[in-house]
Amino acid sequence: MPKRRAFASAAFAVPLTLAASAAGQAGEELPPHQLPQSANGDLVIGLCDGSTSVEVPGVKPGDSLTREQAQQVADRLMQAWRQKHPDANWVVAQNAPGTPTPEVSPDTQAKPQAQTYGAFTQRDFDIWRASTEQLVAEGKRIFHSAKELGSNDAISCDMCHPDAANTHPETYPKFQVQLGRVVLLRDMINWCIENPVRGKPLADDDPKLKALEAYILAQRKGTPLDYGKH
Repeated sequence: MPKRRAFASAAFAVPLTLAASAAGQAGEELPPHQLPQSANGDLVIGLCDGSTSVEVPGVKPGDSLTREQAQQVADRLMQAWRQKHPDANWVVAQNAPGTPTPEVSPDTQAKPQAQTYGAFTQRDFDIWRASTEQLVAEGKRIFHSAKELGSNDAISCDMCHPDAANTHPETYPKFQVQLGRVVLLRDMINWCIENPVRGKPLADDDPKLKALEAYILAQRKGTPLDYGKH
């Protein structure tokens, strides 16, 4: 996950963000956490915010924790995070009735918000949205291009699914008769590429597959998740 200091500089990264490939690079290495060193050589575990960490006394890197020990570590991490962000909203139960959904209002342009991974402004939010929309646009381009899909028969995805119609990404994972097992959306995308499109399947880290998933999901924005539905 990005470190908190990344949010402070996000507003100045517009040209770089928009110039970069929307789909990213295959096999791209994710930025690692920079954790403090233990004076005693004990295990240090970091939270997904990239800055909060706790030391586990008496446990060395590579040692296994029991579930109870691991839960204690997780509780310490969350306690430390909440102490640093007393006004931040952490959704503790995603499906619980009445769970509040954080919103970004126009007045956050000048007032940073505290959220899970640090503070951000409306401008930061706009940059992230633009990057996401760029990925979706790349997926749309590939979806409508037999050449980009590697088609050997000139068939492209949109010929059967105009604007990603009848793809229903919100229903995955689910059992698909064509594959004879429970699959994810990306599995069905690759099945279609191999069969109607007569191309080669895409690797899980292929930027084209990520972009196709982004476009198909974006076309169903606002549709409730309903995995397993046929």
